[in-house]
Amino acid sequence: MGDLGNSTVDFHPKKPGMDKGGHEGDFGVTVEELCSLMELRGAEALQKIQENYTDTETLCHRLKTSPADGLSDNPADLEKRQQVFGMNFIPPKKAKTFLQLVWEALQDVTLIILEIAAIISLGLSFYQPPGGDSEGELGAEDEGEAEAGWIEGAAILLSVLCVVLVTAFNDWSKEKQFRGLQSRIEQEQRFAVVRNGTVIQIPVAEMVVGDIAQVKYGDLLPADGILMQGNDLKIDESSLTGESDHVRKSIDKDPMLLSGTHVMEGSGKMVVTAVGVNSQTGIIFTLLGAGEVEEEKKDCKKGKQDGTLENNQNKAKKQDEAVAMEMQPLKSAEGGEVEEKEKKKASVPKKEKSVLQGKLTKLAVQIGKAGLVMSAITVIILMLYFVIETFVIQGRAWLTECTPIYVQYFVKFFIIGVTVLVVAVPEGLPLAVTISLAYSKMMKDNNLVRHLDACETMGNATAICSDKTGTLTTNRMTVVQIYVEDQHFRDIPRPDQINPKTLELITSAVAVNCAYTSNIMAADKEGGLPKQVGNKTECALLGLVRDLKQDYPAVREQIPEEKLYKVYTFNSVRKSMSTVIQMPDGSFRLYSKGASEILLKKCSFILGRDGETRAFRPQDKDEMVKKVIEPMACDGLRTICIAYRELPADPMPDWDNETDIVSNLICITVVGIEDPVRPEVPEAIRKCQRAGITVRMVTGDNINTARAIAAKCGIIHPGDDFLCMEGKDFNRRIRNEKGEIEQERIDKIWPKLRVLARSSPTDKHTLVKGIIDSTIVEQRQVVAVTGDGTNDGPALKKADVGFAMGIAGTDVAKEASDIILTDDNFSSIVKAVMWGRNVYDSISKFLQFQLTVNVVAVIVAFTGACITQDSPLKAVQMLWVNLIMDTFASLALATEPPTEALLLRKPYGRNNPLISRTMMKNILGHAVYQLIIIFTLLFVGEKIFDIDSGRNAPLHSPPSEHYTIIFNTFVLMQLFNEINARKIHGERNVFDGIFSNPIFCSIVLGTFAIQIVIVQFGGKPFSCSPLNVEQWLWCLFVGMGELIWGQVIASVPTHQLKFLKEAGHGPAPDEIMDEDLAEDEEEIDHAERELRRGQILWFRGLNRIQTQVTFSLYLFALLLTSPCNMSLLGYYYWPF
Repeated sequence: MGDLGNSTVDFHPKKPGMDKGGHEGDFGVTVEELCSLMELRGAEALQKIQENYTDTETLCHRLKTSPADGLSDNPADLEKRQQVFGMNFIPPKKAKTFLQLVWEALQDVTLIILEIAAIISLGLSFYQPPGGDSEGELGAEDEGEAEAGWIEGAAILLSVLCVVLVTAFNDWSKEKQFRGLQSRIEQEQRFAVVRNGTVIQIPVAEMVVGDIAQVKYGDLLPADGILMQGNDLKIDESSLTGESDHVRKSIDKDPMLLSGTHVMEGSGKMVVTAVGVNSQTGIIFTLLGAGEVEEEKKDCKKGKQDGTLENNQNKAKKQDEAVAMEMQPLKSAEGGEVEEKEKKKASVPKKEKSVLQGKLTKLAVQIGKAGLVMSAITVIILMLYFVIETFVIQGRAWLTECTPIYVQYFVKFFIIGVTVLVVAVPEGLPLAVTISLAYSKMMKDNNLVRHLDACETMGNATAICSDKTGTLTTNRMTVVQIYVEDQHFRDIPRPDQINPKTLELITSAVAVNCAYTSNIMAADKEGGLPKQVGNKTECALLGLVRDLKQDYPAVREQIPEEKLYKVYTFNSVRKSMSTVIQMPDGSFRLYSKGASEILLKKCSFILGRDGETRAFRPQDKDEMVKKVIEPMACDGLRTICIAYRELPADPMPDWDNETDIVSNLICITVVGIEDPVRPEVPEAIRKCQRAGITVRMVTGDNINTARAIAAKCGIIHPGDDFLCMEGKDFNRRIRNEKGEIEQERIDKIWPKLRVLARSSPTDKHTLVKGIIDSTIVEQRQVVAVTGDGTNDGPALKKADVGFAMGIAGTDVAKEASDIILTDDNFSSIVKAVMWGRNVYDSISKFLQFQLTVNVVAVIVAFTGACITQDSPLKAVQMLWVNLIMDTFASLALATEPPTEALLLRKPYGRNNPLISRTMMKNILGHAVYQLIIIFTLLFVGEKIFDIDSGRNAPLHSPPSEHYTIIFNTFVLMQLFNEINARKIHGERNVFDGIFSNPIFCSIVLGTFAIQIVIVQFGGKPFSCSPLNVEQWLWCLFVGMGELIWGQVIASVPTHQLKFLKEAGHGPAPDEIMDEDLAEDEEEIDHAERELRRGQILWFRGLNRIQTQVTFSLYLFALLLTSPCNMSLLGYYYWPF
């Protein structure tokens, strides 16, 4: 990170619009003043506000904003604020230019070797040895052919250039795609602000200094601000301070709210004081180099101001201790090590490598080792053969003037060796390509993927722990039953059926004791349902008030949010919400609402007929549970109790003693809220169960409600052996006498558990961890979890794949997730499973196709080099084959759309190999066919077709029909085998669904058309001689033989081929847990935890993706481009 000396420069960049008086524009406060104010905490901050502004209202006045009505929607005013105080946007690192990506592609080692060899070859092709007969002795060609010798070297260099440009374009398009995703994530993120007295949701990038923002439970603050009104507000500031304890915020103790921190409890309003690079998160990002573009601009503007740097350094050292404390975790206590750790992080793999990545890495290493051995043997044999043949058998002396000719041969042998190596490595292993294709398409299926390997991991999922509300249900809640005044109404009663006093209490209790952000709005379309805004349960209660013909907005006008005396906000521990208001006579009234069985325990009285209060005895409670709550729950309804209590002004109640305050309540009513099951969910769950995935419901609802909904969804079936239990029962059964959780106890429960009701986020985390850590089943379970609440974060992170709700989910849950469900729908999870399995199958198809080509190409290259001292397939031809087997094949096979058939099999499992025995049978079977054809054509082809032999041709000899037929047959066999590769489980109909993938059809037909052009018109650069119709028909016939041979192979039972072995197993545990790597990773995880934990979603989303993508693209360039494209270039840089 370097010295913090220039931090002042970065913290408070000068903005256009600063006037000479020191204030910016027409505002009575400057950016520097606001930034220095936000660096203070607690009493110091209050003192500073009092000294400079008297109070926050005066500060609002200076910022020209209204504490009640917020800013106006005047575009000129908003634009001016953005110019003066900055935009709420942190510029990402500058994207690499196309030329930079070209330069990076050229850095590949294999490619550099090939470039050097091609240049040497090109230079030597112009060399004429003195005397003229030495080369002839070595078997040269006539003068015209010698002059054409440069063509092949030049063609290879041109091919290198083409491949580099293709690679650079691929990288550029990928980077563009992921940057597009960043903007998608940013656009998705909205925040509630008050404009013109109305609460509206705006994209966070449009927030400006002076906005009045509404802060609520679960928010991730997008800007710095000062609290103006708060209800029981607690903030998690660990992302800045490293302290895990929640910080209580209040107007009179600590009103400073910082960007990047999480609202863990409560609600409130704040005036925005710093945005973008001037906010606390912005300062940190700038220090970490995220705002490089801004810094460059500043450097340009500064020009000759270097003399002020020392002063800035001194000023930075004198900064407030609080800032130093904030920055300490970011510096990791050693000033300049952040960058170093960031770099190290990029080079060390993640501890939790995805299943597929682990298998691919191990397979690539194994194949690479084999290739290295083959290439070394090839070079040694070729050189020994040449030396012995030339200097021993023929007895020639080493002539100095002929040295360049010898060198040219040695370079040729070396390139053949490099080619064999490059051919041996399946360059594609196109994880980045395939996943990125799925990645963009999954967004259309309402899956916004935040972590690249998540979609692949979903293909292996064996268990899904799903929320109920909004995921399995529609999250369109309505009150359908109500128990009031000792009467159970199965339908909403008329207002005249309820006592006016009771009606007034219901209206006030709902209007005041619901978040003021929850509202019922007019329908978007005429005749449509009213629009629910905010918390859906609260909207159901507000809807009840409207159905009772009462006016809740009028109550809120009488008692605005600022007049609420005390609010105990809802959280997962309380499972209730209570609000205190002060009555005109000075006394207090508390309204409470929450889970019925929990709140009823706190009720000592109940409103009877005619609104009279009577005692509510334990037996009355039991009777209500049996006669009201359980029947409602069995109908699948959520039951909510609404109660109130009168409190005296003297003595003043102890508001911090919540247990005493929220007790001795008077029950007003119990309502039953219906949240219908989504119509598509039962079918989606059936598909999951058929696919070998167990679906479990984990909910905070009543167990009877949960069981009823689970039965409607198809999670449980009558007569099945399953468990439904509550969180407290679950906790009791998994703990020993000391209260410790035991894995053995969890193992007795989870296999049969289908519904966990009244569960806390901790219970969800415990269950997920227990299933993942379990060893009672052969395959390690792969668990997906859905979550929407702030406290679901640990479970979402612990799960193999965490799904956050895009609509109902809090920012904190989204940040902890791997995939965001943009429609909150369970059926979208099933689509994610299909995409995951499709990614896995696509890579298996690609491997089956490519390894067949590799086996054949390596054997042909090795045998051809050793027997004929040349390769039947020339460099440029092999480059073309590389394009077929790498770029085009990965595109064709990876774009197969997912089908329902993918859900008809069980998950592969973490330990299953990438290459099954069936695939190995296909690879070896097709390789045998192709090798027989190639070697037959190589050694007796000239007799079959009655043409001149192309074997043992001298350097730079013209193309022969013989070798052209071999090349053409080889390509056509690959083309037809590509159709075979579409099926990897032994299916016979390889054409099934082929026309549903136009890309596949286009690539196969396009490749065939280009092959015709290359053969007929390629000439010397492609080492091709035009073929006649008869020769073309024979090549086609042999190529189509691949389809018939594929049917023969499919007829051979795999289980009878005992010698076949699987390949591509995942890495063994001891390989992963290498001690040094583990140590490095601990450092990295710590650094990442400190650096990233609190960085806000709309910035962090892409950062996280970019880190992985950069690494993926690097591997992509390394494996795919170099060992691939180039490789095949090199692979094809056959002797020149």
